[in-house]
Amino acid sequence: MKQILTHLFEYKTFTKNEAYEILTNIASGKYNASQIAAFMTAYGMRSIRVEELAGFRDAMYDLCLKMDFPGYDLIDLCGTGGDGKNTFNISTLASFIVAGAGYTVAKHGNYGVSSSCGSSNVIEYLGHVFTNDKGEIKRQLDTANICFLHAPLFHPAMKTVAPIRRELGVKTFFNMIGPLVNPTNPRYQSVGVFSLEIARLYGYLYQHTDKQYTILHALDGYDEISLTGDFKTISGRGEQYHTVQQLGFEPIDPSLITGGETIKEAADIFMRVLSGDGTDTQNMVVLTNAAIAIQTIHPEKSFGDCYYEAEISLVGKNALGCLKKLVGSR
Repeated sequence: MKQILTHLFEYKTFTKNEAYEILTNIASGKYNASQIAAFMTAYGMRSIRVEELAGFRDAMYDLCLKMDFPGYDLIDLCGTGGDGKNTFNISTLASFIVAGAGYTVAKHGNYGVSSSCGSSNVIEYLGHVFTNDKGEIKRQLDTANICFLHAPLFHPAMKTVAPIRRELGVKTFFNMIGPLVNPTNPRYQSVGVFSLEIARLYGYLYQHTDKQYTILHALDGYDEISLTGDFKTISGRGEQYHTVQQLGFEPIDPSLITGGETIKEAADIFMRVLSGDGTDTQNMVVLTNAAIAIQTIHPEKSFGDCYYEAEISLVGKNALGCLKKLVGSR
């Protein structure tokens, strides 16, 4: 690790193979907690290169407990986190709405590190018991149209660094890797990222896969479509600029989509939205992100048609039904 840190201090970069080896050694326990913390801190003070991100991704995926479900056209709605905005759990809610609309969702998530409540925090609070049992996960897909993949149960590296990440409390390069390493390797992905630089790196990586994808970045810093301002998407159709007005809305006040300061507050917002008691603004933001995910699967459909599908799922309580089936599926 001394040589690796010296390499970073000298502003040098790593090859794809070097990044692969570093991540593998972190996961295998070759470095102690202080060394890993020093690496994550030093690494966080520079920009990541596409070769490094590809190396970290490949190592994480090669080490993970893989889940293969032939015949299931899975989609993941996942964000990097790390935007520091403390929004309510938009992508997780959108995941249940997409499931309620009849699509099969493999939601990859984790506890919050740089936010007060990550997707795993709220789902666990609501009574879901995490598992990495393939048979159980298949039952969840069959009964609820959605499964929840708690990252530390599938990724030894994440389990190793979890206490260090919590103590640091800031985004690290692990935020950038998470959405890229869903253990089910879903065919479709709607991915939010916290910076345009990372969005473009993701775009380069996804170009070299057979996935259908949409990468989202709000230009005011959110890792999802926040409707607080304009945003960009990157997909197989290239990079596109969107305004809130083009979607038929007006920009919203950021204070209207905050997520509370505790897991209970976040879970209360989550249940209010799914139960049909969310504010118009909360519903609009969640439905927009769900609509983009549906459009990722069906790019031939208009945004309006996809939004309508999502709205039926929410208003008809189909999304709420998916949550109840997931939590009660054991």
